[in-house]
Amino acid sequence: MVGKIKKFIGEVVSEMKKVSWPSKEQLRESTIVVVVVTGILTVFTFIIDEIMTFFMKSLF
Repeated sequence: MVGKIKKFIGEVVSEMKKVSWPSKEQLRESTIVVVVVTGILTVFTFIIDEIMTFFMKSLF
């Protein structure tokens, strides 16, 4: 059992060395894109929700 765990950890370390990690600049740019798109989608969802609420209140 211990041997299997050591083998697994060794394989994980080996695979992690193959990963292409982003630079700080790439990470910063990606984070900004995610935050901006999330904000836009939040505002869009809020507007649609308000419009639908207005129409539902108008009907009932």
